[in-house]
Amino acid sequence: MAKILVGLSGGVDSSVAAALMVEQGHEVVGAYMKNWINTDNVPGDCPWENDVDDAHAVAKKLGIEFRVVDLIDQYQDRIVDYLLEGYRSGITPNPDVYCNREMKFGVFLDYALAQGFEYVATGHYARKRDRPDGTSDILRGSDTNKDQSYFLALMEQHQAKHALFPCGEMLKPEVREVAERFDLPTAQKKDSQGICFIGNVKMTDFLRHYVPDRPGNIVDTEAKRLGRHKGLHLYTLGQRKGHGVASPRDGVAYVVVGKDLKKNELIVGYNEAETPGLFASKSVVGTVSWVNKPVTTKCKIEAQPRYRAKGEPVWVTPREDGKLDVEFIRPQRALTPGQICGFYENGVLLGGGVFEIVE
Repeated sequence: MAKILVGLSGGVDSSVAAALMVEQGHEVVGAYMKNWINTDNVPGDCPWENDVDDAHAVAKKLGIEFRVVDLIDQYQDRIVDYLLEGYRSGITPNPDVYCNREMKFGVFLDYALAQGFEYVATGHYARKRDRPDGTSDILRGSDTNKDQSYFLALMEQHQAKHALFPCGEMLKPEVREVAERFDLPTAQKKDSQGICFIGNVKMTDFLRHYVPDRPGNIVDTEAKRLGRHKGLHLYTLGQRKGHGVASPRDGVAYVVVGKDLKKNELIVGYNEAETPGLFASKSVVGTVSWVNKPVTTKCKIEAQPRYRAKGEPVWVTPREDGKLDVEFIRPQRALTPGQICGFYENGVLLGGGVFEIVE
């Protein structure tokens, strides 16, 4: 049996992950990753104290040791600073994906290995497969409605080898049933929303607390002034609501189709396929990492451009600078610089990268 550190977030999924590991006879310790305390009074609900209490109650119910691991400084350096710098530079970063690589399977995994644990287990809806050659693959979760493998797209092999996803073979209702069977305190707890580890804080509120408003003009695709925006960092490509500009056409809304950083202009256009900038086929993907074996030659695989999106067939061509030229067979709506592109083949997560250029 293995020595396993379970990341207990205070939610039902990680609680069930711990319960299943205990049931299988492993030596299990539960740990809450203390990554964020709302000392700056950002508007919103940051229930970390309640989450710690819930995680501790689960550990007590299972009869396992419980720890609180303080990673606040690392979270600030690796996630918060990355998030704010990304928005300041005009892109739309994805903190959840980076959180898994840098925190859960980064500094938290480093802590676990240093403490003599063999694996870190989480409540992700993803699956792991160990190969005969000693390497490990990450696969989509069995529950297609909850599959979270996309959020693991930037993980590398050494991280995958030490990861366990006990809920990955289950459907969400089955996870709830297991929680009831173990009489876990979190069995009926609602799923959390919001920024990774921060809680129910709206991204706009979070950003406006740290990044000053920089108002500018809203223009259409022909450069006609339509209104004023509060700051380019508060908007993302494809956004239909919240920009404050009403469309003159019935049934066809204005959506954000671009940002001109030099002019500080937000560009909107009609929400239809013909609008310049709304749909794209070609992109350059950087910050590329591969879970197992890298793609080294041009090939046709599947790409997932955002969470909840369907996998789409693409041609991927490796470049000499380590980046990828990615061409979607079908044009995609609102491909966004800063967001993550996950790569798959037959349900296996190959890896991922960050959209840098979209055209």
